Amino acid sequence: MADDNLSRLDAESLWHPLTQHQGIEASPPRFIERGEGCYLYDADGNRFYDAVSGLWCVNVGHGREELAQVAAEQMKKLSYVPGTMSHEPGVRLAAKLVELLGYPARVYYSNSGSEANEAAFKMARQYQVQRTGIETSGGQGRYKIIARHRGYHGCTLGALSATGNWERRHGYEPLVPGFVFTDAPDPYRGVDRCAEKLEETILREGANSVAAFITETIVAGGGLLFPPDDYLPAVREICTKYGVLLIIDEVVTGFGRTGKMFAHQHWGVKPDIITMAKGIASGYMPLAATVASEEVFRAFDGTPASHRHFRHVNTFGGHPVSTAVGLENLAIIEREGLVERVADSGRSLMARLEKLYSHPNVGDVRGKGLLFGIELVADKVSKQPAPADRVAAVLAGCAKRGVIIGRTAETSPGQGNILIMAPPFVSTEAEFELLAASLDESLSEAFSDVAAA
Repeated sequence: MADDNLSRLDAESLWHPLTQHQGIEASPPRFIERGEGCYLYDADGNRFYDAVSGLWCVNVGHGREELAQVAAEQMKKLSYVPGTMSHEPGVRLAAKLVELLGYPARVYYSNSGSEANEAAFKMARQYQVQRTGIETSGGQGRYKIIARHRGYHGCTLGALSATGNWERRHGYEPLVPGFVFTDAPDPYRGVDRCAEKLEETILREGANSVAAFITETIVAGGGLLFPPDDYLPAVREICTKYGVLLIIDEVVTGFGRTGKMFAHQHWGVKPDIITMAKGIASGYMPLAATVASEEVFRAFDGTPASHRHFRHVNTFGGHPVSTAVGLENLAIIEREGLVERVADSGRSLMARLEKLYSHPNVGDVRGKGLLFGIELVADKVSKQPAPADRVAAVLAGCAKRGVIIGRTAETSPGQGNILIMAPPFVSTEAEFELLAASLDESLSEAFSDVAAA
């Protein structure tokens, strides 16, 4: 265990995210000392298979010496320069991202997914002002951002305003004005016609008031919701029809997580703006990007006196060390064929997880690549969400068996019933077997009295 002094300092000094601190001394956070490959090791020497890749980000696994070496070399060569200047790793990474997307675009760097989405919203509003010549004041112009119920786009006030997640929003309202919501597809619960509902929302709000629509390709933290194949192409068509920018949030799904470099490539759509973070550097350094199509970028052309330039800055956006690590991370992904590996291993893990349907409280198992959700229900007929304590018991059971999984936040009160799995890309068949077996045993344990009844 952590030494007593560290435990005391933790209890006295740290404010942990998403954590209730009342009584934390009796049940302190797990103290992690090191990571290696797909595993985390705590202060007591226990080993845990990290089946959520940290926070969906440590895609190439823990302890990559080549990433540490690149960071050290870059720190010695150039430790910092502001984004108004330029440097080699930032330029080369931007060029690589454009190459991977496959169309002309421009890369704006920041530090997190929340910041990447904040930049996207400002780009969209300023683009529409400069395209239409109508200032967004007094309720005029194209200023509204349409987002989706159950979506998650970040915790800063703008990104939170686009987040349709009760637990994240609760207690922070009123949020930023100008955000409007429509439905996200949820095939398991019969939520459909969502592209049509988007068009209805645009028309109801007035197309000339809507700047952009933001969507995750796959709702991640809000429930692992996978759209039908006709959804994103229809959304693209609707946004184009009404002059609404399409912002695709690939913060979780980018860089191979779903078996394509970017998840939107499964459906052959081209966003106007795409946001990315997490897997861009596999969590080794803070790094994010907002990538705008060349058409969007060119709307910012003008003389210095016109103030048409993007008036936004991040002190650490495009940090030389972060971009150097990001570039090497992408080299690892390509060199080791990890995107292709994810596509293959995802099918293998799905075959194992589908066997969990034998449990009476497993309502749905869904996934793509190495991104999975298991929806737990009180019973399969009513589909009533499983109680929070049962879901927590499954997580605790897996941890007891040496496996760390996650769960969704409460998208509405009482609806935080979906288990999350996003294993590192370098996971093996043995680790998938460990994950599936741990889930099987933990589900039986957590719902043992239900099964007996």
